[in-house]
Amino acid sequence: MNQTILTVIDNVPAARDVFKMRLSGDTSAITRPGQFVNVLIDGLYLRRPISVCDWDEDTLTLVYKVVGEGTEKMAAMTPGTKLDILMGLGNGFDVEKAGDNPVLIGGGVGIPPIYGLAKRLIAAGKTVTVAMGFASAADVLLKDELEALGCTVKIATVDGTAGEKGFVTGLLNGEYSYSYACGPIPMLKAVFDTLTCGGEYSFEERMGCGFGACMGCSCKTKYGNKRICKDGPVLVKEEIIW
Repeated sequence: MNQTILTVIDNVPAARDVFKMRLSGDTSAITRPGQFVNVLIDGLYLRRPISVCDWDEDTLTLVYKVVGEGTEKMAAMTPGTKLDILMGLGNGFDVEKAGDNPVLIGGGVGIPPIYGLAKRLIAAGKTVTVAMGFASAADVLLKDELEALGCTVKIATVDGTAGEKGFVTGLLNGEYSYSYACGPIPMLKAVFDTLTCGGEYSFEERMGCGFGACMGCSCKTKYGNKRICKDGPVLVKEEIIW
């Protein structure tokens, strides 16, 4: 874990109520896709955990949904704003387990860490399929960016306004070497029940500290209690208890 100051480069709308923020600074603490950062926001006691969408040696990309006071303040931030950030939090996805043709599944704002994972899997020569689920066409994000990487992208929307009508599990009709999923718990469980291949699942959970001290985000697994912020947010399929 590393505490550092990053500077906002830009902060623009990416979908309905969703913003894409790029920041500059030292990102060396980030080592795996699927990790997250904890953002200190003026006037608020608890930091806000935001998943990492992408990074390189001196830039960080966050894609976040406006859902409350903290993210409302983030959406109003302009280029040049300085942010105090804890980074390199969480365990992240293990790209070494992917096999030749992994499938990446995301729901809503579970998509951003899927982008960073897809980028690194494509760079490693994998054939990557991305299945994404949204409520409506207005909520679709990162589709063009994922296709530009070379991924096969499939979309489902609940109302049928983009891609196939229905849920993301309706897109999982292929044979895959491994699966990676990030999104709300009902989606994760449906993916778990649908796919037979091994996989890793990134869980969303309300967090206090973000680095394992407060125990507020603990969950039961087959291998004992784990803290989603410290021991997760990624759990392997074999250890998950629903």
